[in-house]
Amino acid sequence: MLAFIISLCLGLFLADAVVSLVDDSLILLFDIRVLSTVRGVVFFFTLLLTVVVYGLMGLTPMIPKRLFLPVTLFNPLGALAMIPFVIYFSSRLQRISWVMSLCQLLFGLGILYWVQGGFKLRWPLVAENRLRLRGFSWLNLSGFLAMNLLVVLPVALVYLAVCAALAVGHFSEGFLALRPGGFTVQVREYTRNDGKTIQLVPMAHIGEADFYQKLSQSFPTNAVVLMEGVTDNSNLLTNRITYKRMATSLGLTEQHEEFHPARAKMVMADMDVEQFTPNTIGFLNLVMLIHAGGLNLENVLRLLQFSPPPNFEQQLFDDLLRKRNQHLLSELQRRLSQPEQIIVPWGVAHMPGIAQAIQASGFRLDQTHEYTVIRFRFAGNKAKRPRREATGS
Repeated sequence: MLAFIISLCLGLFLADAVVSLVDDSLILLFDIRVLSTVRGVVFFFTLLLTVVVYGLMGLTPMIPKRLFLPVTLFNPLGALAMIPFVIYFSSRLQRISWVMSLCQLLFGLGILYWVQGGFKLRWPLVAENRLRLRGFSWLNLSGFLAMNLLVVLPVALVYLAVCAALAVGHFSEGFLALRPGGFTVQVREYTRNDGKTIQLVPMAHIGEADFYQKLSQSFPTNAVVLMEGVTDNSNLLTNRITYKRMATSLGLTEQHEEFHPARAKMVMADMDVEQFTPNTIGFLNLVMLIHAGGLNLENVLRLLQFSPPPNFEQQLFDDLLRKRNQHLLSELQRRLSQPEQIIVPWGVAHMPGIAQAIQASGFRLDQTHEYTVIRFRFAGNKAKRPRREATGS
């Protein structure tokens, strides 16, 4: 029975490799996706059986680990290895997937050749004489558990944390950073040859109270602050935009409660909801229903029933980012002839596009300051006072 199970595991591993390689080849060469469903089904059963075999290796030393540890760990390790490629080479993922499928096939064939002493294709793929005689060992079980709990799991968590930090920094172009102690934002000041300055201040809807307070106090009196905040003059939103529930559960505060730059002149520089597409407005109503009413069964079912129309992602991106950035940049351009310093405290997601636009118009990065926006609350740092971190460049 054990020989049958591990033979089936190796056979499914090879079948998954073949189907994946053919599917990736059809997509790359002809943009045909006829095998995607079959690929998903084969991968599901392959993953299920590799989990079973991996668990059996902990229960019995009969399974040769040097052969089947690589087989059972290939897909999880491959998924982890793909994360940096997803971050930095997202446009080439299909080619990378093809290479991974080819590697899986070659690796599987190598294991098959090893266990059979050649490509003889007899069943079971793994003969009984390849199994060890001892059925159970406490030493094997304790060593297996210790290796997973003390080595595999911590290494995987550290790797995922590093990848998360890389992703946050890359996609925000450095305006947001994930540190061991929490999330930090980088405030950047840009200067033009005539002395005109623009300060980009990455914001978050929820954060530490001292983050908003210190930012408010840092703004000079001779500054105009172009505020973010979508208006709803036609009452198109059925639920008020609020992050109170999330902020309370995380021990944080909402931006509007603590961010009050009273010494500077504040100007609303955002759009009105009626300038969004109907699809975006409907989606916002659905999302804000979750924020307002919580993650209960009724709201979850309504969210699961949502069926996005064609090109919905592009529409959503255009409405929430591109259009609003353009509106802000138009307001900013109008005020460049005025003597006041311009400060733009907008969401982190807006910052890369705004920075590119102002740099293209002649501004250069002059200096930066870092602020901790969300602090991780560990048992050892609950009593520590929040502080501002600043660096010049």
